[in-house]
Amino acid sequence: METVRGVSAFVGRWFALIVLAAGAVALAFPPAFAGWSPAVPWLLSVIMLGMGMTMRPADFAIIGRRPWALLLGVAAQYTIMPLLGFGVAHLLGLSAVLTAGMILVGAAPGGTASNVMVYLAKGDTPLSVAMTSVSTLIAPVLTPLLVLALVGESLPVDGWAMFRSILQIVLVPVVLGLLLRLLLPRVVERCLDVLPLLSVLGITAVVLAVVAGSASTLLEVGLVLVLAVVLHNVGGLALGYAVGRATRMPVASRRAISIEVGMQNSGLAAALATVYFAPAAALPAAIFSVWHNVSGSLLATRWSRRPVPVADVSALEAQGADGSRAR
Repeated sequence: METVRGVSAFVGRWFALIVLAAGAVALAFPPAFAGWSPAVPWLLSVIMLGMGMTMRPADFAIIGRRPWALLLGVAAQYTIMPLLGFGVAHLLGLSAVLTAGMILVGAAPGGTASNVMVYLAKGDTPLSVAMTSVSTLIAPVLTPLLVLALVGESLPVDGWAMFRSILQIVLVPVVLGLLLRLLLPRVVERCLDVLPLLSVLGITAVVLAVVAGSASTLLEVGLVLVLAVVLHNVGGLALGYAVGRATRMPVASRRAISIEVGMQNSGLAAALATVYFAPAAALPAAIFSVWHNVSGSLLATRWSRRPVPVADVSALEAQGADGSRAR
């Protein structure tokens, strides 16, 4: 088990480079991984099961303590990122398929890596965990509606089928994982150290499948698409922080909202794009998987060196947020 923990810690630390290397391998040898696309939804289901196993009922206690902060954060997540993805795609003149991919990334719930980034950034970790959990649970409704509203005029979208897919890929595994944590806590606790390894392996396999399935498209529009993804992510980070600042939230909460808004569940976006559009539509999600971990790590490092005002820490503690837990 110690060996597994060590390997898990290593791949977690070098996640972005591992995924980047996987993308390069798939681009160089696409036939080797081109047949992996049907496995993408199953891979994501395993990742979501792991996410559910890390959740506890206490994660939702913040709803009663600070509902305004949570509602504001989730609302920012589901408005800023879809609209920003739509705007950036049209600004850079991306094709309808790639535009759909950008919107899917924006309409996805928060990524689980964001919780670790917020913790490292000395942000409001309980708020971050709650935002990820709540945005994931309501994704079956909001993600199809947003995609239908922003993509429906240019490409056919089966919103009802997408709703069912998100239930199967995300909600059912997450709820099952949560139930396992409640019913078999000792067994699950022994598995927690392995979950980061499974997540990294799953996302790496998704990237291999996506890049291999649309290598020609990536070679054709690679630089423009990378620019689009960078603008999307950085814009989300900046606007998320601006929302927290405009509403006079504590600095720690601003950091949490910034990172939660900017970091997406790109694996879900890739799975949905592969099933409902075309392999090329999953390319924004594949690139986002690499880039948002790089930008999130850089931002967390910068903020970790800038102390949170003492008054903000005291305010959060008074509201019952211990700020000590991260997934």
